[in-house]
Amino acid sequence: MPHKKPGVVANVVRGCLGNLVEWYDWFVYASFSIYFAASFFPEGNLTAQLLSTAVVFAVGFLMRPLGGWLLGLYADKFGRRAALTLSVTLMSFGSLAIALTPGYSSIGILAPVILVVARLAQGLSVGGEFGSSATYLSEIATPRRRGFYSSFQYVSITVGQLSALLVMIVMQSLLTEAQMYAWGWRVPFVLGAIAGLVVMYLRRSMVESEHFQRSAGSPSHGGLRVLLREHRRQVLAVLGLAIGGTVAFYTFTSYLQKYMVNTAGIPKPTASLIGFAALFLFIFMQPVAGALSDRWGRRPVMFGFSVGGMLLTVPIMTLVGRTGNPWVAFLLMITAMVFLSGYTALSAIIKAEMFPTNVRALGVGLPHALATAVFGGLSSPLGTDRAGLEAGRTRERVLLVGHRLHRADVRGDPGGAGTLA
Repeated sequence: MPHKKPGVVANVVRGCLGNLVEWYDWFVYASFSIYFAASFFPEGNLTAQLLSTAVVFAVGFLMRPLGGWLLGLYADKFGRRAALTLSVTLMSFGSLAIALTPGYSSIGILAPVILVVARLAQGLSVGGEFGSSATYLSEIATPRRRGFYSSFQYVSITVGQLSALLVMIVMQSLLTEAQMYAWGWRVPFVLGAIAGLVVMYLRRSMVESEHFQRSAGSPSHGGLRVLLREHRRQVLAVLGLAIGGTVAFYTFTSYLQKYMVNTAGIPKPTASLIGFAALFLFIFMQPVAGALSDRWGRRPVMFGFSVGGMLLTVPIMTLVGRTGNPWVAFLLMITAMVFLSGYTALSAIIKAEMFPTNVRALGVGLPHALATAVFGGLSSPLGTDRAGLEAGRTRERVLLVGHRLHRADVRGDPGGAGTLA
């Protein structure tokens, strides 16, 4: 039985709770936009109002690279704990601002302006959270169980997504549609802000990473210039890995439900239930894949999942589009997520193991944020006929990057941990 560091579980939980809250807030905006669009924009065409909220949502995506850069620098200079506390503070501020801002009918143009500012803050937060969180979880974990502990990053992301969906289901069952449009949409943002303040308090008591503490006393310098000059290969590897994984993640966790409705003709409530159940099981796949990587090594696990995903993605998407049976669609979605977990569970640790401590948060966060900003929204616009083909191509990218990991100084096998050794 491997020896556990004192407090490692508690610190992993604190790190993951913030990630959960931030992704809850992110998905709440997308889920409840249909209800608050009319509050922030002039009366008129509902479609125009929804498009306006979608544009604001896209602005949040575009802020992610800036967040990955600024908070990555902050984490590498002032510590992982400080960066994680700052990121959840920004997210809580954004949620509270959205919840408390009067409508357009009361304060006019200030309403959409405040909404944009709030989303800018949340975009910075989410963009910086991934790199800081992945770095902290990888550094704080017990050496022989880094894959297992760091896999909880995507556990928290998925739980945040499910929490937003669950809050929406409960509120729709308790409130009338008129109440949802009038004030009900504000409640989930208030809940997110309160949860964020609680996590902010908890994160202040987190133990700082020993890797950062040792690095803080050394003369080595970090920053963007050092990252691009000395670690260009690793940056490209993270970018390629994130591109493939991001499109696959959004395709299988978000777009696939729309694909069931629009192509297979499965009713919307049934597709939502399928998605909820599949995501719930997806949570438990993460630590399993992470533990396998601790036992067998990162490369074999990533390679095995990637090959399976590359071979089966197009057949899965084709069968989903042709079946009207909800149980068959559910099993196909679960199969896709089994192979997707090979990326999500190992995403944090593989990227963190590529970089030295002085540029680790920046090296993980910036290229990942760039990939999600550019490719995160591609899964829906791809179109029904090409969805399966494009998702299959993303798996090819992941597979190719898996080959390249050998040359990117990543040794995530038992007995070696790259720059985390």
